[in-house]
Amino acid sequence: MNNVRTVSDTKRTFHTLHTRPINTIYRRVVEELMVEMHLLAVNVDFSYNPIFALGVVTSFDRFMQGYQPESDKESIFNALLRAIEADPQIYRQDAQRLQELAKSLPPQDLIAALSLQTQLNRDTDLQSHLQAIASNPKFKYSRLFAIGLFSLLELSDPELVKDEKQRTEALKSIAAGLHISDDKLNKDLELYRSNLDKMAQALVVMADMLSADRKKREQRSQQSSTTVTPPTASE
Repeated sequence: MNNVRTVSDTKRTFHTLHTRPINTIYRRVVEELMVEMHLLAVNVDFSYNPIFALGVVTSFDRFMQGYQPESDKESIFNALLRAIEADPQIYRQDAQRLQELAKSLPPQDLIAALSLQTQLNRDTDLQSHLQAIASNPKFKYSRLFAIGLFSLLELSDPELVKDEKQRTEALKSIAAGLHISDDKLNKDLELYRSNLDKMAQALVVMADMLSADRKKREQRSQQSSTTVTPPTASE
């Protein structure tokens, strides 16, 4: 008997946990993230690691920027993780730990650690995960893992990831050290950065439309309040 959860099972669980409607512009983001995490969760070769957690958290936070009502964001995030039978608190805690680590490390030290050229004594848990990834020929690479790696570099040195040459060299070194595809890593991150730009543009367009709509409503309101009632024909 096959007891593997289906995408429909995951979606049903999500909508049971988060019952409020999701704003149209963000609906696709949530759906795609849900399906991607579901397919990884049911894959026999997938295993959790904190870099993946950072990728999930970063992806969610970046693509859900500007979501209204703001108070719904955490409910959506928690429902996404619980729908795939994961603990949202663990994801948040591991992501925060790695964010703080990356901010405290010079970029070259971080790259050397992620490439397994040096030991990361400050975080033995991450070190053991990196070694497990490098020594596992069946490691299940994912776009979200790539985003986690990129986020670490970005937090350590925002200027490094903006420089194409430095970014490419850093990713090549990390990919070689972890025995993952340099080509896949670069392609996934190019798409990620492109999608972030598109989302930012969509939010600007949406803000402009809302502003224009608000001005029209204000103008109509002013016009209706200043309209003079015509005199009666009694004279």
